[in-house]
Amino acid sequence: MTALQARQETLAVALWPRQGTLGEMNSALRAVLLAVLGSLLLWACAKIQVPFYPVPVTMTTFAVLAIGMAYGWRLGAATVLLYLAEGAAGLPVFAGTPEKGLGLAYMVGPTGGYLVGYVLAAAACGGLAERGWDRNVVTAVLAMLIGNVLIYLPGLFWLGILFGWDKPILEWGLIPFIPGDLLKLALVAVSLPLAWKLLQRFR
Repeated sequence: MTALQARQETLAVALWPRQGTLGEMNSALRAVLLAVLGSLLLWACAKIQVPFYPVPVTMTTFAVLAIGMAYGWRLGAATVLLYLAEGAAGLPVFAGTPEKGLGLAYMVGPTGGYLVGYVLAAAACGGLAERGWDRNVVTAVLAMLIGNVLIYLPGLFWLGILFGWDKPILEWGLIPFIPGDLLKLALVAVSLPLAWKLLQRFR
């Protein structure tokens, strides 16, 4: 079977198998801990701002794509949903919080569509990783591109709904971010196949 046909283990499963001496309890605990750790990583990455041209780069999408690919579609999407739930509860987990607002008021603002896209991207990248796309640089790049498209589509759609399609929506919500997103895409696409090679070497 090819990588596209056969379901393969994700990086998280390879590093921490689902089953252990505690059976199902171990599997459930593993999922909860990974989701919490992933949501904390998303929180931390949202606060990282790297000087870049033409706009500063935050590392949130880097974390979304990496978590999706490393966790698989179910756990990846669940982790992002946990992150969003933390934000909805009023925790300052998003970029620009608390300065730009908190909770649901922030989430229905201009970035709301991108937050929805995070879930879609994590699920899609996770599903592709379960088909082995994270083990080769070329397929990893394609998976990252798909993930980025799934972030931008609802993001731009929501901007259009909020501000009107007569406004320069692409100039506001897409074009300035492309260079930074390409850099983040390359980082994830290179690091995941490298992680697999290192893991296979030390197994």
